[in-house]
Amino acid sequence: MSRVSMKLPLIDLSNLGENDSPRWESTKTQIREALKEYGSFEATFNNLIPLELRKSVGDGIRQLFDLPLSIKQLNKNSPKTYNGYVGQNDYGRLVESTGVNGVLSSHAVDTFTNLMWPDQGNPTFSKDIQLYCEKLSELDKIVRRMVVESLGLEKYIDEHMNSTVYRCRFQKYVAPRTPNSMLGFFSHTDKNIISTLHQLNHVNGLQILTKDGKTWIPADPTSLDSFVVFVGSSFHAWTNGQLHAPIHRVVVSGDEARYSIGLFSIPKEGYMIKTPEELVNEDHPLLYNPFDYYKFLDFIYTNADASRASPDPLIEYCGA
Repeated sequence: MSRVSMKLPLIDLSNLGENDSPRWESTKTQIREALKEYGSFEATFNNLIPLELRKSVGDGIRQLFDLPLSIKQLNKNSPKTYNGYVGQNDYGRLVESTGVNGVLSSHAVDTFTNLMWPDQGNPTFSKDIQLYCEKLSELDKIVRRMVVESLGLEKYIDEHMNSTVYRCRFQKYVAPRTPNSMLGFFSHTDKNIISTLHQLNHVNGLQILTKDGKTWIPADPTSLDSFVVFVGSSFHAWTNGQLHAPIHRVVVSGDEARYSIGLFSIPKEGYMIKTPEELVNEDHPLLYNPFDYYKFLDFIYTNADASRASPDPLIEYCGA
């Protein structure tokens, strides 16, 4: 396949059946190979997000970003969540984002919406976002379970699945109102376990750098019913480098804003990310010493400029 026509693998996660069914087995092989080569794939999952729910969430996110700046800034980053409001002035780009930590908790979502809509809250947004993220978490859990199984590490599944919580972020890429493409957000790797992105309108722009670092390929979904799944640095480390954590970016143009929502599985506070001993041998020496995810984020935020310039900040932080 020529580089011009390169695109992410498309994998259907609908109707998988039992864990040992032929379809489950073939799908987990597809996922492992996609995440090894690209660090990402496009997932389809019939009726995972009903159309009515998707539209309601999209409307709610537009309302959220239309709130006064002083209100949006009330959702502040804390040293342990790094999930507060980020405006265009923070990075000099076209992106504006905000989010909810522990998003599967109704208390966490209600706290966020009451902060954004202090007069009467926003019960519809709270209910929709929690349901939406619960459904996205189903996809996340299937992908992670399949990866762990495909590596022959079934005995670690329960620990792995129970070691994470979920963070949700909403993104708006402001329309540049120019025919020329502009960088919406600088290129980066995600630092968590798995990221699941859902584009909420037809404005494309997501790109992934190939594993050899030579070519940016489009990662736009083929429909608004599909999702883009990424490996984060933490899962890359846990698998001793077997899964690729891809560099990605958003490039936008035109007169319409781009909206998306992301669900991120992240390690629980205090959990140490440690490569299973089964993945370490003479041919595959240990790449990373055990590390705490939040202390790794502290390192990145403290050395932000250097970390962005580094091809692998994790190697600098805990490389073996």
